Amino acid sequence: MEKELKQGYHMEILLQEPKAGAEALQELDEEAAKHAMRFHRSIPQYQETPLVSLEELSKRLGVKGIYVKNESLRFGLKAFKGLGGTYAMFRILCRELMMDVEMADFRDFQKKEQREKAGKITFVTATDGNHGKGVSWAAGLFGCQAHVFMPKGSSEMRAEAIQSAGPATVQITDKNYDETVQYARQMSEEHGWFLIQDTAWDGYEEIPLWIIQGYLTMASEAVKQLEERKTKPTHVFLQAGVGAMAGGVAGYLIHHYGKACPMISVVEPKEVACIFLSARENDGACHTVEGDPETIMAGLNCQTPCKITWPVLRDFSSAYIACPDFAAAHGMRLYANPSGNDEPVVSGESGAATLGAFALLMERPELKDVRKQLGLGANSVILLFNTEGDTDPVCYQTIVRDGAYPLA
Repeated sequence: MEKELKQGYHMEILLQEPKAGAEALQELDEEAAKHAMRFHRSIPQYQETPLVSLEELSKRLGVKGIYVKNESLRFGLKAFKGLGGTYAMFRILCRELMMDVEMADFRDFQKKEQREKAGKITFVTATDGNHGKGVSWAAGLFGCQAHVFMPKGSSEMRAEAIQSAGPATVQITDKNYDETVQYARQMSEEHGWFLIQDTAWDGYEEIPLWIIQGYLTMASEAVKQLEERKTKPTHVFLQAGVGAMAGGVAGYLIHHYGKACPMISVVEPKEVACIFLSARENDGACHTVEGDPETIMAGLNCQTPCKITWPVLRDFSSAYIACPDFAAAHGMRLYANPSGNDEPVVSGESGAATLGAFALLMERPELKDVRKQLGLGANSVILLFNTEGDTDPVCYQTIVRDGAYPLA
């Protein structure tokens, strides 16, 4: 596919026409979403998260509508990641305990016999924060044990949040994100623990796919909520670390909407944009961002794309946006200090990346050509996912209240 690189206001944007005749991964279809939703509904803490309409901001930015799926309220974890962790853990436990995954649900794991068996099973993962918190919480729900490893530079506050969410032991390593993933993999092999990682590589694809399928619950909820408002999105902006969430949601939307699928844009930190890099290389393969990149978007600080979802993002995206940290901070402040009667939304750095990037596309004259090429205007309906709340409260206040990372 022919690609066009645009640069403006400290952002890099790679534009392309989605691949004609490409097929999205079948395992991300509506049937897969129904299975995940059936399980999630059996968890007592399950509650559909709200879809927030930002009407005043829509007028200000010159579009028809902006809708935000607010995952900061999911399961009390301040992030969406519990959806993937619980569903994958459920699938693993059903397999190991020889339970019928089509018939079982969370209630079966409240029975004494199953909890005793589950208590002998240990999970391990690497995380920048939210995924590990979801795994720790899920382990507590099922009565399992868990170990969580975090890359160097991780916030002590995020580590404490993981420990408080469930029974997991937490260790901040001296390694970067990719190296921490490999360390968790090594520990799983040495100790017989189950690796529950939200990225994939050759030989490790089944469990990541279950995690990604767990994310489909929020996508299917969002679609239903939009249909209840008698509208559908023309554009969706999806933040990406490894691209598991972005590719999963994109795959579901492609299956649901078919030819009427919204235009897909992938947003990443400029310092560690592995999806952008892989698209720019244009050889169809995943590429790794080298070194030890740093960004305030901790949940997106990932260096290698997820093998499972990369083909979806490669073939169906219209834009790859690499944005500076101040774009995420801009999004956080827009959410926290809404215009008119718009509802305030608490959004962390990774959660606000898409609103920040989209707002800059609409606000900055340097990006006028990109707006035009993406068809962003008065008839556009924008769908965003606020994937996290104030998961680092100190950093949140520094940005929202004190104005850290101002626009350049």
